[in-house]
Amino acid sequence: MAEPSIDRVVAIAGATGGAGRAAAEAFAAAGARLGLIGTDAARLDALAAELGLPPDRWCPGVGDLRTSDGAGTAVAPIAERLGPVDVLLHAVGGWNGGTPTTEVSDDDYDSMLGQHVYSTLHMVQATVPGMLERGWGRVVAISTPLATEPGPRGGGYVAAKAAQEALVRSLARELAGTGVTANVIIVKKIDTEHERDKAPSPKNASWTSPEEIARAMVMLAGDAASTINGARIPLYGG
Repeated sequence: MAEPSIDRVVAIAGATGGAGRAAAEAFAAAGARLGLIGTDAARLDALAAELGLPPDRWCPGVGDLRTSDGAGTAVAPIAERLGPVDVLLHAVGGWNGGTPTTEVSDDDYDSMLGQHVYSTLHMVQATVPGMLERGWGRVVAISTPLATEPGPRGGGYVAAKAAQEALVRSLARELAGTGVTANVIIVKKIDTEHERDKAPSPKNASWTSPEEIARAMVMLAGDAASTINGARIPLYGG
């Protein structure tokens, strides 16, 4: 079956990470205009050059998404050059853990809440109101099974991912019937080195490649996915 054509403006937060890069490649192939968002302009330029993105089909968005002003600064040039954002892909990474709950620091929690919760909140606030005005939009975030089935020593990471999921799924309830949807893709580990294919083992059997994540994002961004809203979509069934 042919991949859907997506002539939309797609903002990718965390564009230079493994999942973000794969999403950029997949959406470019589908015909989208790309807003590549991160904190390092040089890395965004390098990614665009590596993917061979035409200058009129992409725009960098540089800002600290942990703040509302930073998210606005990142989105503004994308909207000005390419048009208003239709699809928000939140692929911002970051993990810390390994510390017992009785010993975890406030800094641990603050770091993860900023990375996952506040960055998501601020990007949603910077893009979704416009989607609602136009009656079409998509929000897709990446999360982990640990958000609902936490293990030990999760630190601020597990708490932050649980809060991020609650934010996105609460948003989905608010968006019902508007033409805008919000969904969460669940992965255990992003297999950026493709170890599952190179050296299969029970350990990596449930890992997910960046390309698999990107394909799921493309599917969710299409018109055919208009009834998928508020879903947790597991991509670790290998």
